Amino acid sequence: MKYIGLIACLFISSVFSINAQEILSPNKKIKVIVTADNNSFGQVYFKILYKNKLEYIEVLPNSPMGIVRDDQQFTDNLKPVDASKVQEVNQKYEMISGKRKLCTNQGVEKVFKYVNSNNKPLNIVFRVYNDGVAFRYEFTDKMDSLVNVIDETTTYVFPLATNRWLQSYTESYEDFFPFSDNGKANNNKQEWGFPALFKVNNNPLWVLISEANITENNSAARLSNLKNPNEYKVSYASPRDNFKQTGVKTMLPWNSQWHTLIIGQLSDIVESTLITDVSEPNQLKETDWIKPGPVSWIYWAYNRGSKDYQKVVEYTDLAVAMKWPYVLIDWEWDVMTNGGDIIAAVNYAKSKGIKPLIWYNSGTSWLEPTPNDRMLTAEKRAKELAWLKEIGIYGIKVDFFAGDQQDMMKLYLDILKDAAKYQIMVNFHGATVPRGWARTYPNLMTTEAVYGAEWYNNKPTLTAKAAEHNATLPFTRNVIGSMDYTPVTFSNSQHPHITSYAHELALSVVFESALQHFADRPEAYNSLPQEPKDFLKNVPVTWDETKLLDGYPGEKVIMARKKGNQWYLGGLNGKDEKQTLKIDFGFLDKANYKLKLIKDGVNDKSFAVEIINVKKGAVLNVECLPRGGFVAVLE
Repeated sequence: MKYIGLIACLFISSVFSINAQEILSPNKKIKVIVTADNNSFGQVYFKILYKNKLEYIEVLPNSPMGIVRDDQQFTDNLKPVDASKVQEVNQKYEMISGKRKLCTNQGVEKVFKYVNSNNKPLNIVFRVYNDGVAFRYEFTDKMDSLVNVIDETTTYVFPLATNRWLQSYTESYEDFFPFSDNGKANNNKQEWGFPALFKVNNNPLWVLISEANITENNSAARLSNLKNPNEYKVSYASPRDNFKQTGVKTMLPWNSQWHTLIIGQLSDIVESTLITDVSEPNQLKETDWIKPGPVSWIYWAYNRGSKDYQKVVEYTDLAVAMKWPYVLIDWEWDVMTNGGDIIAAVNYAKSKGIKPLIWYNSGTSWLEPTPNDRMLTAEKRAKELAWLKEIGIYGIKVDFFAGDQQDMMKLYLDILKDAAKYQIMVNFHGATVPRGWARTYPNLMTTEAVYGAEWYNNKPTLTAKAAEHNATLPFTRNVIGSMDYTPVTFSNSQHPHITSYAHELALSVVFESALQHFADRPEAYNSLPQEPKDFLKNVPVTWDETKLLDGYPGEKVIMARKKGNQWYLGGLNGKDEKQTLKIDFGFLDKANYKLKLIKDGVNDKSFAVEIINVKKGAVLNVECLPRGGFVAVLE
């Protein structure tokens, strides 16, 4: 009897060790608890807690997990089989673009193994980092025929008292991130795009949900809280007219993308590299040809492409004057007239020492803008890219993608891989948000997927909302990857902007993009006072380090970015009233520094310049106009 009792105790202990297990981040601040309903088949849940001072705060209560294929479901019929030991993840890597050059992928990993009621295997892999959590599903058995992964039951459950900044889902990811305390949308769809920002249960604790490391065997996902405003379910891209597939069709073995949750203080969110940490390492053997830099851009001022050769010449000359290495030749270049064609435009740019970039329609969505038929197939891409390499083009901007379905994920990756063969950099527009590809294929320089300055052309909406929106993007969209907002405009396009000139100047630092397309017309930059003009001539677009010094979504942001021995600071007032932004220099090393500050002047179209001596621990108050801002350089 004693022997039987001992066996029973060991069995219960074994089952418990499988059914409820904890994983701690290296610094012990984040705790993940994975549980199953019971010893038999049931639902798997995960819970996340965060240590605030001496106690753990619940970030996510029990949140269900599961995934569905058309031939099998792995949802409420899972039985725990085994769990691996905790393994250390520790990898250093360099980024050509982004918020930080030297990055560390450091965390712990644990694999949970289950079978469903048909005895088919499923692994759930968790990684826990000091700044967040990532998990993915794996089908480990082998199958040469295609299976269809159609849905997930993965749901992020939040406490009732949670504030949120979410974008209603749209294929282009071009919308605002309005504040909400109830999770209800203005429409009835209740669908939300990534990234999604949450402030949890009235605590100074933040969560940014997104995903990373999507391959050709994944579709992109979104969130839905249609059933419960505080429960956000992961769902895959729905079919479209010319692609009827739901989810992913794939052979096995297979794994999902990483589901990511960046967790901590706001500075942890903004400074995190979790999206690239969990993505595949660089696949390119040579990268010396990849050169980030500022770009002069023709479209914004005239709401037209590059049909007029003389305008291309004008913007090439602007790049020369501003010491920017690139000019973008936008749509309609295939019908260029008024003194020259595309070859003449490219040759003119090269004669001035400026590297030309060129626009393409992906050929999958809105087909009116041309050229629209040269990037859709491997054969056409090879022919076009070889020609671009021959005439001296350094990068392509590919626009108007059709959605988040599996075929679009494959197209993005095929373009990146094919472009790299010809040493061509890539900018995706009208596209999905970044999902870690900039690490895997570092010729991906930037992605639009943002309600940017281009919208001054289309509707009057941005005029009144720009300041608040600009002060929200550093905490949402720009966290997960380079963002081609096309910033720093002083004149007006079709609709006016009412942000101050200093606010606009600050966007060059606050917003990160490896190709930073400065969007205004030449006379606007040429007429700037010397100090802001010199600042734009020298401001970097890639950074060795990034720090959030202060901020709150929609209200304010102060960003500090380091390049070499210099720190660049950018501050935005997101409010329609005056605001004092406080710079705390506690991030500096112990030394004496000279600060050159360019801030709002006596009105929103003027600047004031100050030279100030500062050192570590000093605090500087900067008075900002409504919708104002500042930049500063520390030496």
